[in-house]
Amino acid sequence: MRHIPSTDTFHAGVLTFEDALVPSADDYDRNRWIYVPDHYSEYRYILGTKGSRPLICIGINPSTAAPDRLDNTLKSAQRIALFNGFDSFIMFNVYAQRATLPDDMEKTLNPELHRENMKAFEWILRRCAPPCTIWAAWGSLIEKRPYLPVCVREMVQIGNRYNVCWVTAGPRSKAGHPHHPLYLRSDSSLDPFTDLLPYLDSFSDGSAT
Repeated sequence: MRHIPSTDTFHAGVLTFEDALVPSADDYDRNRWIYVPDHYSEYRYILGTKGSRPLICIGINPSTAAPDRLDNTLKSAQRIALFNGFDSFIMFNVYAQRATLPDDMEKTLNPELHRENMKAFEWILRRCAPPCTIWAAWGSLIEKRPYLPVCVREMVQIGNRYNVCWVTAGPRSKAGHPHHPLYLRSDSSLDPFTDLLPYLDSFSDGSAT
């Protein structure tokens, strides 16, 4: 199944993160899953499993995955999290708009959606036992929109308040992009992303130099 946005999020409207936390559906196991909003919509803030030590995986934007209906990317992320000793995983995205193909993402950042997405990110970090491990897993897709590296930079600033540890998995590309989870081995180890800020500095108008 492919998700093509029916409209941009400016016109569709978005729930605040606080409102999205309010239960509205009961078609999955809430003791196992974190899913915000808890119903299928044009955006998704968080999807993951509950545990005391999650690996926080950062992709570009959500596709069709939902509790008990993980796509291949999230299945791979979950396997790698378990292999590396984490008891759970959380999928978070640089931008919250659902689109199976990033080319279908809106060309202009919706400040409201971004603001609520950053609230969701900080909510995850507050619940995570320190030190939180954040897996940069967006691949070259970060080049799809100029606003995406800007969003990541804000996430770095938020993460600094919680002393998080940024990591990658698998070989990085010649442009320095962290590897996307989809084609990684299940036994891929995690490596410190020590040059994250210089990597973000390499972007101009949305493209890596």
